[in-house]
Amino acid sequence: VNAFQSNGAEVGVVDLEEAPQAQVGVTADARDHETFDLAIGELIDRLGGVDVFVNNLGVSGKIGGMDSVDPGAMRTTLDVNVIAATVAAGRCVRHMVRGSSIINIVSTAGIFGYPNRTPYVASKWALVGLTKTWAMELGERGIKVNAICPGTVDGPRMDRVISAEATVTGRTESSIRDAYLNQTSMHTFITGDEIGDLAVFLANAPHISGQIISVDGHAETLRTS
Repeated sequence: VNAFQSNGAEVGVVDLEEAPQAQVGVTADARDHETFDLAIGELIDRLGGVDVFVNNLGVSGKIGGMDSVDPGAMRTTLDVNVIAATVAAGRCVRHMVRGSSIINIVSTAGIFGYPNRTPYVASKWALVGLTKTWAMELGERGIKVNAICPGTVDGPRMDRVISAEATVTGRTESSIRDAYLNQTSMHTFITGDEIGDLAVFLANAPHISGQIISVDGHAETLRTS
């Protein structure tokens, strides 16, 4: 939001809770696809159109071995990360003109294997495939579609992931945090601002489409053990 606003964009957000930093905000639960679709439509009406859709929908899904995956919980992860994202993108595309842009915020879990994260990985690899597919479908209309794959973004969400992983594996949170740092050549976490800056760049780049771009300090693996 901040990155686009600082570049003069009027920003609208659909989220579970109100987003006070956005000029226009609508609340909706992405798991209710019909209501979510209506919320996206309301947002577009209030904005007067849409030039850039940044799909930042995402739930982490349950952490655990592939032999303990709960089908219902996995379905919820796919409902939000894949189906709701498709609903939202489809609604936005109906209002887009040549030069518009869809930017999927994916994860390095969409380009690597990720032990104990089957539901999440399935959803993120799906988004990578959808990015390539939508870029092909929409290219003739001059609409660009790209994906950004963030690595480990420092902050409260990552703290929760590390805590959950510690519970499942029996390891300490500090050892897991160190393992995440050691996944990358640069031995560092990234910031949310880096993702926002790249999204703005892609929105303005006239001929970049169908690309899967990582911002991760050069991740070498997602294995933490």
